[in-house]
Amino acid sequence: MGWRIILMMLALPFTPGIAQESASSSRSMVNLNPSWRYIESQAEKPDLLPANGDNGWQQVDLPHSWNQYDATDLIPGYRRDVSWYVKDLQMDWNENARQFLYLEGANLVTSVFANGKWVGTHEGGYVGFRMELTDFLQKEGPNQIAIRVDNSHDHGIIPSNKADFFIFGGITRDVWLEERPLQHIHNLRIHTPNVSKSSAELTVSLDWHAENLKGTKLSAKLIHPDGKTEIWNTSQNLNRKASLTDFAWELPKVNDPLLWSPDNPNRYELELTWWNGHELIDQVSEKIGFRWFSFEAYGAFFLNGERLLLRGTHRHEDHAGYGAAIPNEVHRQDIQLIKDMGANFVRLGHYPQDPVVYEMCDSIGLIVWDELPWCRGGVGDQAWKSRTAKLLEEQILQNYNHPSIFFWALGNEVYWEPDFEGGGDPARINEFLKSLNDLSHELDPSRMTAIRKYYDGAHLVDVFSPSIWSGWYAGVYTNYQKSLETERTKYPQFLHMEYGGSSHAGRHTETPVTGIGVLSGDNWAEVSNQAHIKNIAKGGDWSENYIVDLFDWHLHVSEQLDWFAGNAQWAIKDFGTPLRPENAIPYINQKGLVDRAGNPKDAYYVFKSYWSDDPFAYIESHTWTYRTGHPDSSHLVKVFSNAAQVELIHQGISLGIKEKDLSQFPASGLAWNLPFAEGENELLAKGFDASGNEVCADTLHFEYVTETIGKPSELSLSAQKLPNGHYLVEAWMKDKAGNRCSDFEDRVYFGLSGLGELMQDLGTPTGSRSIEMANGRAAIEFIPSPEGRGTISVRSQHFKGGFLIFQDGEPQDSHDPAG
Repeated sequence: MGWRIILMMLALPFTPGIAQESASSSRSMVNLNPSWRYIESQAEKPDLLPANGDNGWQQVDLPHSWNQYDATDLIPGYRRDVSWYVKDLQMDWNENARQFLYLEGANLVTSVFANGKWVGTHEGGYVGFRMELTDFLQKEGPNQIAIRVDNSHDHGIIPSNKADFFIFGGITRDVWLEERPLQHIHNLRIHTPNVSKSSAELTVSLDWHAENLKGTKLSAKLIHPDGKTEIWNTSQNLNRKASLTDFAWELPKVNDPLLWSPDNPNRYELELTWWNGHELIDQVSEKIGFRWFSFEAYGAFFLNGERLLLRGTHRHEDHAGYGAAIPNEVHRQDIQLIKDMGANFVRLGHYPQDPVVYEMCDSIGLIVWDELPWCRGGVGDQAWKSRTAKLLEEQILQNYNHPSIFFWALGNEVYWEPDFEGGGDPARINEFLKSLNDLSHELDPSRMTAIRKYYDGAHLVDVFSPSIWSGWYAGVYTNYQKSLETERTKYPQFLHMEYGGSSHAGRHTETPVTGIGVLSGDNWAEVSNQAHIKNIAKGGDWSENYIVDLFDWHLHVSEQLDWFAGNAQWAIKDFGTPLRPENAIPYINQKGLVDRAGNPKDAYYVFKSYWSDDPFAYIESHTWTYRTGHPDSSHLVKVFSNAAQVELIHQGISLGIKEKDLSQFPASGLAWNLPFAEGENELLAKGFDASGNEVCADTLHFEYVTETIGKPSELSLSAQKLPNGHYLVEAWMKDKAGNRCSDFEDRVYFGLSGLGELMQDLGTPTGSRSIEMANGRAAIEFIPSPEGRGTISVRSQHFKGGFLIFQDGEPQDSHDPAG
């Protein structure tokens, strides 16, 4: 079945942070993020809160979460409770306007009070909502806004508490004071029932805040993507009988439209102006992207009539030091990171995300799978169903106009761990899933519905993703193509969401698990011991080397299947989860291509080598700077690059030029076996285009040790100053001879006594007090006190550890580690 649609940026009534301000003086947006008073209290009303001067009040800016650190500290559990946000507003009263409070998102139940009076309550997180304040505000003097937010455990609100991510409490997105005319346009939706390369049909539907429309006129103007050229300008007179809800207007066709696609995210601008004679009543504008898409039955995906392989990843709304309360600039960095990797597709898992995310995807060209937060928990009671359906409706209406959104996903693993008796019954789940599917198509017939890993309901949605984790939770990664071929026959419109595995940044091995699930013994053994690993997630080493090979194989397969619609790797960034307290970094799902602070791991460059057009080369691996082995052994060096040819140079001597060939594995043929020199080694990779011009290069220095490494004996500390003035304190496991034990992976614990501050509870490789070692090394960032003494310690289960003293901001006994 073909699907012909256009989607645009969010309509002004739903994205005040993005939509353009009207020319009307009575439509404006004011950001309210700065300077809120915050307190943790279960009070039901603002007059029951402690006096502002009492202890417990803090000054905070929004976005804000009270779980930004405690979710990923080392104390089990995280705060699921109630907090209040209070702000006094000084406002100029406008008799000709209505005032609204718009929250882009708060978790999970939010009640708004104005001047002590209840305005309204919103149930459910991850979507924006608006409440009118007009009748609650005072014309003179300050107005007080109080917001009660509750993320307590509640089976009646999705997502389930059994989901594999934190449900961060707080006002986690921007807050706005919105002023609109007394009569105004709202709920603007834009449709294109037919789009082709030669023409595009355009229809608008909207609602009015007005008593009647008699004697007024609505005009529409379309501006070319160049931002200057007017395509057409049209208008129509309105009458008293015109509908005040779901008003529809068929606008002129657009000839030879510039289509929206990931390579060319062209967007027109539609401006609607409402007049009463020559008097402007209201004005709104939208960005519009024209495109259509379809699936070939049991096969490829097509955009604008041409095959497009969906190359994707996933994103959680989670970042070190912020939790879900992420500033807009960090949201933009995340989405740009995905685009720079060469991806054209992103699944927003497992919930709708910040408005700026959709605007970024619209503007730079990323196709979006937008997901309802029905994640695990089965189906609930009638109240649960009503809330869930309402959240889907809110999600669709507020995100309706984005050109980037192609799929409304109705849930993920919905049958797991039911929260209600009988909630896992497929018949009951299917009945509700069908109602959601019908609701989605009723609200938006132009997009496809989807779901992942709910097999009993695969036939109820348009697009289905089974669960395939070749080489991680089961099987081996070399079975990936066979798994895809098997699943292909079952689902007419098939996408593969989620594949990959965990990697501990900086952990490397000379003998990673192979593509047939075999782990060799250490490279000092005369005869390698072979072990078969059935479940890499539990029995593997979580090394970057294995994950690099796994992703390299998956891409080696998917890039060459001419029938394949596409897939999405899980996930772009490490994220917090209450379900994984014993991971290498506690409470962190480490399946990201970058760490929780956005720093790339090796695997990020594997994807970039297949997908990106920006010339680059990356020698595996920049964090593998200490290697061991026999004096005469050879080692495989892989270069991940998108250049047509790559030359590898070792110690100034060329090892030859190789052609990039997608049919070859590993590294598309850009791999060399070579012996290393004892001591310092230098590798230089040069990339060339098809004409032989050098277009990129990369250099790697590392130490190679051929001396036999003894048993772990000493756990010590050293420090190096960072550009920001902090110190990176590194822990090293050494043998009696002082050599680094590069196969030591036990957990260590950092401590501090005295002055200074450890950068802890961040869930990053340098921001956790408890962390597994990576090749005999672990690290934490430290802010010393400029005056006084602080002592950092490191310990493990079997070693008493070492100490490092800082005095007046400087380390007193730092020494260079072995390696």
